[in-house]
Amino acid sequence: MAILKAFKGFRPKKEFVKQIASPPYDVLSSDEAREMVRGNPLSFLHVIKPEVDLPGDIDLYAPEVYQKGKENLYRMIDQGIFFQDQEEHLYIYAQTMWGKTQYGLVGCAGVLDYMNNLIRRHELTRPDKEEDRKKHIRITNFNAEPVFFAYPPHREIDDMVKNVVSGKPENDFVADDEIRHQFWVIRGKNVIDKLIELFETDIPFTYVADGHHRSAAAALVGHERRHSNHNHSGKEEYNYFLAVHFPSNQLRILDYNRVVKDLNGLQPLEFIDKLKESFEISERKESLYKPARLHNISMYLDGKWYSLTARPGTYNNRDPIGILDVNILSKQILEPILNITDLRKSKRIDFIGGKRGLEELKKRVDSGEMKAAFALHPVTMEQLMDIADTDNIMPPKTTWFEPKLRSGLILHHLE
Repeated sequence: MAILKAFKGFRPKKEFVKQIASPPYDVLSSDEAREMVRGNPLSFLHVIKPEVDLPGDIDLYAPEVYQKGKENLYRMIDQGIFFQDQEEHLYIYAQTMWGKTQYGLVGCAGVLDYMNNLIRRHELTRPDKEEDRKKHIRITNFNAEPVFFAYPPHREIDDMVKNVVSGKPENDFVADDEIRHQFWVIRGKNVIDKLIELFETDIPFTYVADGHHRSAAAALVGHERRHSNHNHSGKEEYNYFLAVHFPSNQLRILDYNRVVKDLNGLQPLEFIDKLKESFEISERKESLYKPARLHNISMYLDGKWYSLTARPGTYNNRDPIGILDVNILSKQILEPILNITDLRKSKRIDFIGGKRGLEELKKRVDSGEMKAAFALHPVTMEQLMDIADTDNIMPPKTTWFEPKLRSGLILHHLE
């Protein structure tokens, strides 16, 4: 069963929280991060993307980058901007977007749970990105950013969380993107112990929703320390890493869409004729057309929207990967017609998260930068968990979770 551990979190003082809270390290380029921190010396980007304080041409993986992140973090601790709780707590982090709130239990996950596949994954990780986050953890000695986990819904846990959040939050602010963030400290030992017990008895697995590289890095650093400590007992803080656990039925996965730069030498009508082999096609009159259901894809080409409905036989409802619309798009269009075979490396395709909307797809095509756009129906949490449970891996760029966790609200020290 899954581990949920209380810990003595490092948190910013209330008056600094909104200035400190930042997007995760991996959703901004270095240039975007430099612009975001302009005029805000407390942004947590100074810790998780410390190149913002170094020359623009610096190697992002240079030792001085990680040292700068450590220097920035420890300075804020020394100045009293961050403080450490004196007792072990669990916490609740709530996010409200588009009128819907999701409530996450903040606590540490177990390194051994990750190694033993009790923490289940649905994406491959890249060794270079793992090593980047491992260096950050090793040098700062902190899990500076939480990972985003899901767990199967549990009524008693839900009721206990609702009881806590009926009280006044420690932090409550609306970020620049209009997403509301609230944070509570669970102080009652009986409540903490009961939540931990419920996880250990009733929650068989947790699932990495967002943050596969951070999860892998945190677990691997803990694994390293376990094997290098001759006095290892299993109780050390490095045996655990920081996570926010959300019930899966509260989470929202947005569509993750594609734009392509060319039609592989085909004219638009020739391309549409080839699509007819695998899809029922109809031109739409709407200014924007969103896919109506699974196996329906919207395409924007030559100033027009089209509905593409996959014909029977182009997908396998009994295959957790074959049923995915991203797989249908790849197997019926990108690979055989457009000759785009490696989504991780091809320069002829780009990916656009659903939060940017269909307007962004239309804009990229109308500008002439891209030739065609494809909008997909979002993957469901049930599909994600089914893929993870069957040890399958989703195709690249399949899930886009919103809202993203803000970094800097809570930190976990490894000692």
